[in-house]
Amino acid sequence: MIYAIILFILAGLAEIGGGYLVWLWIREGKHYLYGVIGSMILVLYGLIPTLQNFPTFGRVYAAYGGVFIILSVLWGWWVDKKTPDIYDWIGAGICLIGVSIMLWGTRH
Repeated sequence: MIYAIILFILAGLAEIGGGYLVWLWIREGKHYLYGVIGSMILVLYGLIPTLQNFPTFGRVYAAYGGVFIILSVLWGWWVDKKTPDIYDWIGAGICLIGVSIMLWGTRH
């Protein structure tokens, strides 16, 4: 379970970090190397989830979506300096509960 969580976090950071660098290049006029490096990180993001042990692509990516939401709220707080409100935290918590049910729920 720890291995899966670490991979979800790494994938989330790669997607958000890579996307952020592309954002800086396109939206804020940073040097094109921001876009190149961001794109390379986004390719890495595409590879990381394949290391998961879960058998189905759909379930891994659906669960990852919930983790991505939580990491996005934290990224906005720490990087963009936008303090999340109570609704951000409630929504992120609901997503975390949903991810846990999807991944670790007992199936027959």
